[in-house]
Amino acid sequence: MKFLQYISLRGCQQFVELPHSIVNLGHLRYLNFQKTSINGIPRGFRVLTNLRKVNGFPARVDGDWCSLEELGPLSRLKYLEIQGLENVTASSFSAKAKLVEKLHLTNLCLTCGSRLGDDGLIEEETQQIEKVFDELCPPPSLNFLAIEGYFGRRHPKWMMSSSDMPLKNLRILMAEDLASCTQLPDGLCQLPYLEFLQIDRAPAIKRVGHEFLQSYHHQNPHPSKAVISFLRLHTMKLMGLVEWEEWKWEEQVQAFPALTELILFECNLKRLPPGLASQARALKVLSVQQVKGLISLENIASLIELQVIENFHLERITNLPRLQKLTITRCPKLKVLEGVPALQRLMLEDDYMETLPEYMGSINPRRLELYCSLALLASMAVAQSGLEWDKFSHIEHVKAYAHEGDNPRKWYALYTTNPYNLETNVNSSALMYRGTLFSLEDAQTFESVFKMTRRTFRYICSLVSLELNYMTCYTFADGRELSLQDLVAIVLRRLYSSEPPETIGSTVGVNESTVLLVTESFVAVLCNRAKHHLLWPDSSRMYKIKSMFDKIHNMNNCCGVICTTRIPFGPNRDSEYYCSVIMQVIIDPEMRFTNIWLASTGSMNPFSILHNSSLFNECQKGDLLNGNKLKVALDGSEVGEYIIGDVEYPLLPWLLTPYKEEELSDSKVEFNRRHSAATTCMLNNVLARFKGTWKYLQEETWWPVNPDTLSNIINACCILHNIVIDMEDDAAMPSSEAEDWSYHQQVRQLANEDAVRARDMLSQFFLARMSSELGGELTELLLHLNLFIWLLCPLICLDYFVLLFPSFICLVGTVDAEEDHELAATGSGDENKEQEAETKSAEEERQC
Repeated sequence: MKFLQYISLRGCQQFVELPHSIVNLGHLRYLNFQKTSINGIPRGFRVLTNLRKVNGFPARVDGDWCSLEELGPLSRLKYLEIQGLENVTASSFSAKAKLVEKLHLTNLCLTCGSRLGDDGLIEEETQQIEKVFDELCPPPSLNFLAIEGYFGRRHPKWMMSSSDMPLKNLRILMAEDLASCTQLPDGLCQLPYLEFLQIDRAPAIKRVGHEFLQSYHHQNPHPSKAVISFLRLHTMKLMGLVEWEEWKWEEQVQAFPALTELILFECNLKRLPPGLASQARALKVLSVQQVKGLISLENIASLIELQVIENFHLERITNLPRLQKLTITRCPKLKVLEGVPALQRLMLEDDYMETLPEYMGSINPRRLELYCSLALLASMAVAQSGLEWDKFSHIEHVKAYAHEGDNPRKWYALYTTNPYNLETNVNSSALMYRGTLFSLEDAQTFESVFKMTRRTFRYICSLVSLELNYMTCYTFADGRELSLQDLVAIVLRRLYSSEPPETIGSTVGVNESTVLLVTESFVAVLCNRAKHHLLWPDSSRMYKIKSMFDKIHNMNNCCGVICTTRIPFGPNRDSEYYCSVIMQVIIDPEMRFTNIWLASTGSMNPFSILHNSSLFNECQKGDLLNGNKLKVALDGSEVGEYIIGDVEYPLLPWLLTPYKEEELSDSKVEFNRRHSAATTCMLNNVLARFKGTWKYLQEETWWPVNPDTLSNIINACCILHNIVIDMEDDAAMPSSEAEDWSYHQQVRQLANEDAVRARDMLSQFFLARMSSELGGELTELLLHLNLFIWLLCPLICLDYFVLLFPSFICLVGTVDAEEDHELAATGSGDENKEQEAETKSAEEERQC
């Protein structure tokens, strides 16, 4: 085998190490061990000097040796991928890779383990990775560069304008998972051959300024003489910059003359820069998706194709004279579409759209493709008799569809003007005509009756339509057939009420048996079709939950609040006894249930209920609460993800309870204060809202004999509770296929964690962080007040100032006193801290 030239182990997870004998394959040219368990290479790897391509090379340090130095002599490499660069502990190790000397290298990929969502990054780590990457400068021959998982605050020096840029021949640059970078690299704009730029997931970037377009070496006070930036770039994708709000690019700044495609995805950009319209004259394709702050899109003369997807605040699209193809998906506030005379194809997608937009009457595309609600489709299907006729009758070709279940084109209406033709499969049985329970035209009345918007109601109907549409045997007492909406309305009426089924039946005009059977069918279907609304959060959703706990309650890395509540039921026709169910729930900061567990009344102890739950088993195995840990000390100490509960629960590494001792240190007092504020606020709000809405779960409600139906009813109420919250924010809607396998594949090693130590470290971290924040706020206040004094001194005398601002004199006195050790010993600083803590606590109560 000494003449072997090609080895690929890609995806072979069973491989954990390379044999040392691989160094004998002197003719080896290609080696790939991506997606294997290999985390090291044998010493002596450097003798394989014929290697041209290496994928998945692991960076590993062993004492004073680092695997990167084995790359030094491999001067013939053309393709190189290095993984695990976070393991490199010194820049001297990365320098020994001698990348800059590999004159044949054209493709390079540098990868670290992702730190997205890791709130515990400390300065030493970011500085270390910055120095490591500084020494991985590629040669001028490089065409393709990919950087993944880099968590330095600044970009490598060889990507910045302050250095002599070595990337003269770079054509493609892709950067992904930049956890800490606060700006885009400013050295890219003058790369003469750069054609493709993609930035994916850089959550710390809030602003893209002039430096992105005008590097340090090329800034010119005379714009007319300025060098044109990004001369050959034709595709740019900026995705996952979730905090990005501002893009500076003035009209006169020359840039992107060859840009033909621009994709903006998932950011908070308020507006597109003026320079995009005036300078990017070759721009043909623009995709704007989930850009939450964007209100208008206009004045791009060259644009031919535009996609606007889930931009929930977009209101206007105007003055796009060459636009030929337009796709609009779930942009509910878009009211103005004008100045598009060349428009040929328009696609509108919104399954809940009940009327065509008013702007349809003022535009004239040749083709319209529409995905809408069945109600809108039915109105279009009756042609001139429908209210929508004037909005689409002038369009040459119309294809309109409404979904049912998993089929997005179950119902259709196909229309042409010349020759006139209208073909549809929407008939009277498909229309699901409105019964007396659903015919509430006034939105306010509808919401007061059904405790939700009409849009949410329609969404619930869509979830159960596939199964319930076939239940055509149910009628009102007068013989009229119950529509799908009527069936759903009956069930909601029952779940909102504590009245017995015979009373509800007589109220809505159906038999008692119909109420019982419809409810049983609905809850069974909903628990199956809508279970994605009650799944454990995926990693991105958990990151948001942890951020909200930090922002609202100052509980870093917290993932939820656990509690148990009793659900009582009265006697039914087969039993005179009362029934109770104990429900254990996990609640997130937006009042959703993220996990529930039902137990019989025989298990009243919260500990025993927890111990028997699937949550306990999965957390103990490390399959849940296994995301990024929080670094709480400079020595690298970490605290994993956790939930919080009251003193009735056991203290576990993933379940933190308050301290119970009488004599508590300052840090423990602060921990208990935050713990109590979070649990009290959330539990009071959530349980009150839940039981106040779903009164079926209150005392003495009639309960079903079948225990499965009882369980389904409780689960259905929890799902409906979550749906109402999810529908308030379109961006928060979970996918019906939501499943984060990367999250579940992680395993937390609880054997190495101590719950008492974790709680102690976290409490000390809370106190230290609070002291730091208070110190910063006091400094800022004093700076503002000093400026105020400086402005007022010429106008008023000091005595008059003292009369007007005695509180400021007290502040100055306090600060001066801190310089005196005797006065500091009196404890005045502690009193200030206590007062600050009380103020913060009051603010939390106000938010709740």
